[in-house]
Amino acid sequence: MRDSLIVFVFFAVGVALGYADAVPTWLLDPDLPMIILSVMVVLVSLGLGAGDNLHYMLRTFNWRMFLLPLCTIVGTLLFSALGVLVLQGFSLTDCLAVGSGFGYYSLSSVLIADLKSATLGVQGAAELATVALLANVVREMIALFGMPLFARWGGPLAPISVSGVTSMDVCLPSIARYSGSDLVPLAILHGIVLEVCVPILVGAFC
Repeated sequence: MRDSLIVFVFFAVGVALGYADAVPTWLLDPDLPMIILSVMVVLVSLGLGAGDNLHYMLRTFNWRMFLLPLCTIVGTLLFSALGVLVLQGFSLTDCLAVGSGFGYYSLSSVLIADLKSATLGVQGAAELATVALLANVVREMIALFGMPLFARWGGPLAPISVSGVTSMDVCLPSIARYSGSDLVPLAILHGIVLEVCVPILVGAFC
């Protein structure tokens, strides 16, 4: 929750600086998003390789565990496709790119801002990246606050699926509480699979 609020604060500060035309010139470097993205990808891969989550998941691995992240991906993309009905000016693939963040707001928004600038222009890419940021932050907050309801209405797997990428970190304690500690390995694998799929699917739809 605190991380989501921090993201909102930085987002608001960025909007205010841009509106006031007070952005430092070095932040407008067109190569900066790709540099930031590269650093983020390295940090993510280091975290996956060095963290306990990957080791824990490997010890409890079962091939059937891949069915849940697959269902999450399919369900998220189908729901995201409906966005074309309400997001004027954005195509079906734009909406699918937004949904492909799976709650990973930082990486997906940077990817979209960089990859979509060629087709939508800098302004259009920034708008779509903002939509991606807000949509994925809201997904995380809905997962955190709605965890008891999802578990009650949708069963123990529902909180994991709704959490998206954050099922392996931010939402993991709540998942253990409402879905049961026996599903923690599945939640970790679910988050790792989706995290790997984010750059692949966002890149494919961009």
